[in-house]
Amino acid sequence: MIDEKVKETMKNLEKNNMKSYYAESIDEVLPIVKSLLNKGESISHGGSKTLKQTGVISLLSSGDYDYIDRTGLDGEELRQAYIRAFGCDTFFCSANAVTQNGELYNVDGNSNRVACIVYGPKQVITIVGVNKIVPDIDEAVKRVKQISAPMNTKRLNMNTPCNKTGECISL
Repeated sequence: MIDEKVKETMKNLEKNNMKSYYAESIDEVLPIVKSLLNKGESISHGGSKTLKQTGVISLLSSGDYDYIDRTGLDGEELRQAYIRAFGCDTFFCSANAVTQNGELYNVDGNSNRVACIVYGPKQVITIVGVNKIVPDIDEAVKRVKQISAPMNTKRLNMNTPCNKTGECISL
């Protein structure tokens, strides 16, 4: 059952020209995703635990799509993967936060996700858990500094103050 916070967020996403879907459970995510894709189209994604947890990464690598996977690439190969992702048919990502006003809030280490959201792919699909819904931009900034950025720096084994202290703050 969709709670009022989620309903309001979805309504406001629609007002901001972003179609929204609701999955009651993680098992309902892939059928929605499959309905938005065409076999053979080029697909890529940003780094995201959400995409792994929902099974989207496994779906993309199933062989039904022209999957642009940057895993393990470096140098010129990585650069070419980024360029291909920028012009792909569908780009997947998650968000650091989504406001109840229907705004996506993202902070990127190398800007590939933000660049693709803003301009490039024909379609961008953002998969977001209700845990990422916040009241407003101020709370989105706070969520990034206190939750998502520290988790990402730890996951990526980055040698940053944010990783060491567990909170990203600016003076």
